[in-house]
Amino acid sequence: MKKLTGSFRYTQWDPWLIIAQIVSVQCLLYLSLCLLLVLFGALVGDTRTLDHIFEYHEIQVRDAGGLIVISAFVVNSLIGSAVLWFIVERTKQCMDFSCTWHLVHLIVCWFYNGQFPTTFSWWALNVACATIMCVCAEFFCLRTELAAIPLSLGPKTDL
Repeated sequence: MKKLTGSFRYTQWDPWLIIAQIVSVQCLLYLSLCLLLVLFGALVGDTRTLDHIFEYHEIQVRDAGGLIVISAFVVNSLIGSAVLWFIVERTKQCMDFSCTWHLVHLIVCWFYNGQFPTTFSWWALNVACATIMCVCAEFFCLRTELAAIPLSLGPKTDL
């Protein structure tokens, strides 16, 4: 039986929907990050590997390779905000899904490297990217949620 609450939207805790959204967001963001690294690497004539995604020592500003990785992560956070807008569609959940993606990324990096990420550049980049993704996604979702709802299907009239 469906339970209606006082809000305009049907709300019920659905763990399968949440799991599907998390998996979808993870897959799309890792796919876009891979594509961005390949594209940016091709622009400078450099090859990219999984180390550029998961090796936290690759995130540094000393050379062009590190700047490419940083650029890819920042652009990916903007793509991530659009992904959250499309998949999650709720302003309240944007921070949860943004933090979930970055928490999973932390765990994957931890296991990939065999040790906990300790470099300042890795933490600064991931905190900045989580913030960008969350704020932009909330902006997109809020604009959609606050859009005017047409009350009639007839021709538009100005009063």
